Amino acid sequence: MTSTLKADLELFNQLVEVLLNEEATKPVAERIKAEELYNTLDLSLNESPMLDQAYKEVLRDVLIATPKTATNLFFNQLFGGRQGKAILGDLLAVLLNNSMYTYKVAGPQVGIEQEIIRKSCDLVGYGAGSNGTFPTGGSMSNYMALMMARDKYDLSIRTNGVMKRLTVYTSKESHYSNAKNASFSGIGRANVRYIDSDHYGRMIPSKLEAQIKTDIADGCTPIYVNSTAGTTVLGAFDPIEDLADICEKYKLWLHVDGAYCGAVIFSEKNRHLLKGMERSNSFSFNAHKMLGTPLTCSIILVKDKTDLSNSFSNDAEYLYQTDGDDFNLGKTSFQCGRRNDALKFWTLWKAVGSTGLKNIVDHQFDLADVARAYIRNNSDYKLYSFDDSISVCFNYKGIDANKLCTALYEEQVTVVGFGAFGDDEFVRFVTINANNSPEDILNFFKVMEDFVDKHPELLA
Repeated sequence: MTSTLKADLELFNQLVEVLLNEEATKPVAERIKAEELYNTLDLSLNESPMLDQAYKEVLRDVLIATPKTATNLFFNQLFGGRQGKAILGDLLAVLLNNSMYTYKVAGPQVGIEQEIIRKSCDLVGYGAGSNGTFPTGGSMSNYMALMMARDKYDLSIRTNGVMKRLTVYTSKESHYSNAKNASFSGIGRANVRYIDSDHYGRMIPSKLEAQIKTDIADGCTPIYVNSTAGTTVLGAFDPIEDLADICEKYKLWLHVDGAYCGAVIFSEKNRHLLKGMERSNSFSFNAHKMLGTPLTCSIILVKDKTDLSNSFSNDAEYLYQTDGDDFNLGKTSFQCGRRNDALKFWTLWKAVGSTGLKNIVDHQFDLADVARAYIRNNSDYKLYSFDDSISVCFNYKGIDANKLCTALYEEQVTVVGFGAFGDDEFVRFVTINANNSPEDILNFFKVMEDFVDKHPELLA
């Protein structure tokens, strides 16, 4: 078995070389049309074992054809690039294959996860009674926050179910998971209130309070406000301080969904965007976004750790047989069996220090400044976004953003997305890949402009 594993790891190293060479020479993968996928690649599962050389060739073909998310021409999603020290941790986690529910099977990995949570709570400004866990993603973080808010209002709901009409609040620019989570929790999608945003995409506090008053007058029970630190399209930060005033006044749970940009906690220069975060009840961020760790690496922090335990702890004698609750992390997580997502973040943080994480975050804001400066100095562009965001939204020569982004993708030029705010639709260019340089940002614009000049027929 050991010799087989060594051979597999040697094959892995060979495939890594293939991938890195492909990324250097062809930063955008050749697109396979969805309807042609199964005729282009051998994705079938065979009855008999595959010969080694044929197996290697299939893996190579799949690698080459898969969209490349780490190159300097990928700007489509809210993640990108690679941090090598984080990849090291992820590979070690795969080899160790620990599950994180008990100290008995995870050992020091429990301490690694708890150290990350402790340091992160300190950065947010939570006290000694705080804690957290690693969910499967930002959507799950939001769901856990909502469940804790529900149970904080009435712990008997866990047993008896929702007996009143509970209402929850989020901005119109917030993540779509809020609607799903209301459904899962028994609160219901119809009881989510979407609050208007200002021209920056930030929730308007006065609109929130007015809606809360209306719901109370109608016999509803408000329990929860979801604020956003980095909206999906414009990258806006809701005014947490003002929202905290309202939540304290009406005794509502305040969650800060920082899945996109919550890693600003590491930046002295930019953490003012999260002013008031220490007054929230829960705070989440994804290290697989701004901090460049491999997917997934999501963290939810809770000011009062008893809320985490009240909502998610469940006795299981067959599982929790040794050590105390503080070391058996399954007591405060949604899942039982749980992948070790902490190690890859720890190997990165350990290697570069908090200063290195700060530099990663600040560099992304600097890259966004480079992009905005270029747009502002070029009359062919119209800028829709603003400073203090790593989402740079624009239109070029009045070309339909949907058509432009689709053509760039289909012609394997660059991968960038489009979005909308109000009545405007635009290219949404995110500078979340901290491996990029200012030259890479400027090269994107050159590549796009050259494509437009050469292919007007695709954009008509």
